[in-house]
Amino acid sequence: MIAVPTPSTALIGMTPDTMAVELSRLAKAHAFALGFDLVGITALGPAETAAAFEEWIDAGLSGTMSYLERGATKRRDTRLPLPGTTHAVVVALDYGGREPSGPVARYARGDDYHDVMEEKLRALHARLERDACRTIAGKPYVDTGPILERDLARRAGLGWFGKNTNLLNPRLGSFFFIGALVLDVALVPDAPFEGDRCGTCTRCIDACPTDAIIAPRRLDANRCISYLTIELKGDIPAELREEIGDLVYGCDICQEVCPWNVKFARELPGDSPFAPRPFVGDKDARTLAHELLGMTQAEFSAAFKGSPIKRAKLRGLKRNAAVAMGNVGTAEDADVLTRALADPEPRVREHAAWALARIARCATTD
Repeated sequence: MIAVPTPSTALIGMTPDTMAVELSRLAKAHAFALGFDLVGITALGPAETAAAFEEWIDAGLSGTMSYLERGATKRRDTRLPLPGTTHAVVVALDYGGREPSGPVARYARGDDYHDVMEEKLRALHARLERDACRTIAGKPYVDTGPILERDLARRAGLGWFGKNTNLLNPRLGSFFFIGALVLDVALVPDAPFEGDRCGTCTRCIDACPTDAIIAPRRLDANRCISYLTIELKGDIPAELREEIGDLVYGCDICQEVCPWNVKFARELPGDSPFAPRPFVGDKDARTLAHELLGMTQAEFSAAFKGSPIKRAKLRGLKRNAAVAMGNVGTAEDADVLTRALADPEPRVREHAAWALARIARCATTD
């Protein structure tokens, strides 16, 4: 059991430099005690990858995610989202990578990581205020503001950018969430993670079914299965539907094939908030697609309350389920798809029609 550090009254009267060292030590101890798997500290300032991020958006590679354009000025300098802040405690929380593949990406099978991470970061903030015996201005960020958390994580020593654009850690792989707690208190920064440990490996690039990784560390979201099944609100391009296979929400393929994950990904503890919910469980794509296509809005709200899956909305999940059914279904699935042709959502009807046509086409060629 990890002992929770007690308030350090010895901080009172310390020199600023000594206090920064002690608060940094306490921040890391608290972070590990709260369940984070990695923790590092960095000074805030100009974001190293902001220019590349803006160029990526300008090139049209962010798809329809127009919200990414907001807050560009603040995103260029991590001191700007919360003026007065000077340092960040950057953390990672593992969500398991040893579980079997399935129609739902591993990160989305349990509770919403935003809620889990932010609660832990607020607790970390409160403990540091207790230790410092004063109010410390600060704010947690978990994909919720104009902060490039991956940039901060590298600067805090947590890993390097893999060729699939994910942050990779040499002891954990990449099946983890990143969060940052920005603070107006002086801390001691860790050394940035230097170097590229991907070497000549291109397994993630080669394995992507839709060729979304168009160059090392350059992703075309328009082709990414995670984008197509989560962020895209319109029709999934017809030319990409077959490549989506049996995936209904998200994709782990580029992580599954990464040697760092093959070697270092962990089992998910049974009491983890990211353990699969009953509705997802270990269902295969056909079973899950059947249930989703017949789901009501009330059933959706109950099943996915506090889940990241709610981001796609019911109409998006039904659209995805129809595509998956078209790829892995048989004539036995025609009834559920035929009923989907009467769905009130035009997009669900169109994708169900595509699925029926594909199943019929495959049946005639077998």
